[in-house]
Amino acid sequence: MKHQNGYADLHLHTHHSDGQCSPQEVVDKCSAYGLRAIAIVDHDEISGLPEAIEYGRAKGLEVLTGVELSVSFQNLDIHVLGYGFDCTHGPLVDYIAFLKEERVKRARRIVQRLAQMGMPLTFEAVLEKAGMGSVGRPHIAHALVEAGYVNSFQEAFNRFLADGRPANIRKHKIDITAAMKLIAEAGGVCALAHPGLQLRDEQVLQLAKVGLDAIEVVHPKHTPERVRFYRDLAESNGLLATGGSDFHGGARGEESLGKYTIPYEIVVQIKRLTAN
Repeated sequence: MKHQNGYADLHLHTHHSDGQCSPQEVVDKCSAYGLRAIAIVDHDEISGLPEAIEYGRAKGLEVLTGVELSVSFQNLDIHVLGYGFDCTHGPLVDYIAFLKEERVKRARRIVQRLAQMGMPLTFEAVLEKAGMGSVGRPHIAHALVEAGYVNSFQEAFNRFLADGRPANIRKHKIDITAAMKLIAEAGGVCALAHPGLQLRDEQVLQLAKVGLDAIEVVHPKHTPERVRFYRDLAESNGLLATGGSDFHGGARGEESLGKYTIPYEIVVQIKRLTAN
């Protein structure tokens, strides 16, 4: 049954980070599914937001400001989602610019390490894969495949680029409380991204009590049991239950679009929180 006020997808990526589609293409795809609102949450990147918001307005699709930040919690690399913030807020803009520089430095070091391991790549080839997006491990993986050093993107990660593998370099992260403060000071709200991917229940509960505004309940990698658990956890801790498709493009991404949505009322509540 169609929800009377419509649906939203608050987890979408564009080619400004590691997605395959432009902001306009993402808006078009989501419009085709009849969504009422979306959020672009590129990794550590907000440069695609003005284009998405403006084009969404022309298409009659509401686009929230959003970002997915890499943060540190108990020696884990986890992600938080910021929504409804001012994307011209100085400290946030400065931090994003700093992260972009750090990503380039990290990618250069990974390429150097791969060369030492007998797999030379030109950094230009990696940057070409990144296109408009912030350069990262996915682009290096594609370059490795193209150069014939591995047979697949997944093999590149499994053998060389994943955390703990020989060519990986740790990326810069801030503490989760600092990230939440940054989003809050920019006028936004903060959600814990896809907790089912790597956090134990007690860790999620711990994070629910440290200043989060929301938990990402709906996600393609959350089982129905996990969805129910996180929804109950959010409700019992007075948090919003957000969610989305984690769309990056490609065949798998297309399968997720329109399926992993939340009621538009959640967007109304986010806007209520960010209006103060």
